[in-house]
Amino acid sequence: MLRIFHHYIPAYIFWLIIVEFIVIYCSVFLGIELRYIDSTTPENLILDPLFDTRALLFSLVLSLSMTAMGLHTRNINDDFAEIMIRIALSFMVGFLTLTFIFYLLPDLFLGRGVFVLALLVAFFGILFTRTLFLKFDKNQFLKRRILVLGTGSKAALLNEMQKNIQKTGHKTIGYVCIDNNEPKIPDNKILEIKTSLLELALENDVDEIVLAIDDRRKAFPLGDLLECKMKGIIVWDIVTFLERITGHIELDVLHPSNIIFSSGFTNAVKPGGSKRLIDITASIIILTIAAPIIVITAIAIWLSTFGRDPVLYRQKRVGLCGRPFNVLKFRSMTVDAEKNGAQFAKKKDSRVTRIGSIIRKARIDELPQLFNVLKGEMSFVGPRPERPEFVLGFEQSIPHYALRHTVKPGITGWAQICYPYGETEEDARNKLQYDIYYIKNYSLFLDTTILFQTVQVVLFGQGSR
Repeated sequence: MLRIFHHYIPAYIFWLIIVEFIVIYCSVFLGIELRYIDSTTPENLILDPLFDTRALLFSLVLSLSMTAMGLHTRNINDDFAEIMIRIALSFMVGFLTLTFIFYLLPDLFLGRGVFVLALLVAFFGILFTRTLFLKFDKNQFLKRRILVLGTGSKAALLNEMQKNIQKTGHKTIGYVCIDNNEPKIPDNKILEIKTSLLELALENDVDEIVLAIDDRRKAFPLGDLLECKMKGIIVWDIVTFLERITGHIELDVLHPSNIIFSSGFTNAVKPGGSKRLIDITASIIILTIAAPIIVITAIAIWLSTFGRDPVLYRQKRVGLCGRPFNVLKFRSMTVDAEKNGAQFAKKKDSRVTRIGSIIRKARIDELPQLFNVLKGEMSFVGPRPERPEFVLGFEQSIPHYALRHTVKPGITGWAQICYPYGETEEDARNKLQYDIYYIKNYSLFLDTTILFQTVQVVLFGQGSR
């Protein structure tokens, strides 16, 4: 795992992005060679192979398009057909974006022939790269051998998450019992310390030790861990380890002391003015670009009821510091949708109108929330604001739920791109784990990552109801 601006990125994702960027960059030069294979290359197309603005722009746009299509997420789907579709869509988006840029800045244009050939070479180069990536275990050459210290409930949680652990390039070699409590780990996975913890770690080529001790007051081998640390073996607390491999903070092992003594959380609670500036600028730009869609949607909703029902829907939500505010949305349900009280939207919800089903899938119903962003009630990125009726119950039954109200709610968030739409308390609990990760590791880099990955959520209709 690599940590970039407080955000954990699996090493295989990082290297995949680097390799694909190089493949796309080189495709520009190969495209020029193919275009002028039998003639002299024009002087204006002789590029510097080490650094050229046009090749760099070409690579950057296509790489960002692939990120927006979900090709650089930690939960990459191994379905080759789906990957093909996402690659094709990313190249379509990249082609349109580059065409627009070349129209505005003609000096950066590579020429039609070179442009098309470079796209084709890049497309097949990426397909070849992805095929190799799927053919070979993407983590096999990066496997990290871990030893778990503990055999209680925390260790049992790690044992249940072996698939996630292996996906991120880790291999659990065993568990060590250091107290007299009844083990919750199968006997065949428990290792015995014959001489010392260091000797056991060296014998098994351990790279990392994870502390999963239920009660550190009863047993905490401080001296042994210090020896291991001095020999280059990394020692992790279970909270941090799970945060790295899952992209969320596990509530079952989170203790208030982890929050108090953590180096995180402060950036989100006291963000700089740059976040607000980005919110205002982006809202104005998107409102300007989306103005035709907003007008058409408003007219369609108005005509669907012959002007009897309102176009906009105002719903009370809980915002920063628990203060309520009215979130704006295009009305996508019947006016009496909540005559029986507040409730989550369900699949094939009968309350959703015909037009509502379309705008909800495309997330067009969320566009009026840009006015909430302009007013300062919301941000572009943050935990989704919840209804007071649900918050009251969640704060009583879900630990640390109030933490999500220490930052402004957002139109999109880390939970929205990592977890599907939920309609139960268990879903709210799982999404909170991603919200806490966002609050702890907040940075403009993470915000940008979320915004790009939101594109694929909208295009593929993930989580829409």
